[in-house]
Amino acid sequence: MKVTALHPLLTRDHLGFIPDILLDSDPRPMKEQISDRYRHGGGWHPMSGMTLHAGSTLHFPGDPPFHPVAKIELEDGRSEVAYLYEHDFVAIIQADGSFEVSRMD
Repeated sequence: MKVTALHPLLTRDHLGFIPDILLDSDPRPMKEQISDRYRHGGGWHPMSGMTLHAGSTLHFPGDPPFHPVAKIELEDGRSEVAYLYEHDFVAIIQADGSFEVSRMD
C-alpha cells in the first residue's frame, strides 16, 4: 500500500484504521474490503449529494470544499484510489472518474 501525505501536518493518527483495513493481498475492491473489515464501525455506506472537483476536492451544498489530507493506493496497479479528508470522509475514486464517499468515524 502506498500512502501519500497531502497535508503537511498529516500523522499516522489521521489515517485511523484504514491502512489495516485495505490490504494489497485482497483482490476485492476497496469498498468491499472496508465493508468487510470495518463492520463494527458501520461498513461502507455511500453518501449522496457530494460532488468531486479538480480531481479530489469534495463539495457538499452549503459547506466549504473538502481537500484531501492523504491518498491511498494499493500496490497491485488497481484503477481505484482512496482519498481521506478531515471529518472522517473517505472517497474511493475509479479510473473513469466515478466515485463514492462514505463517512468512517
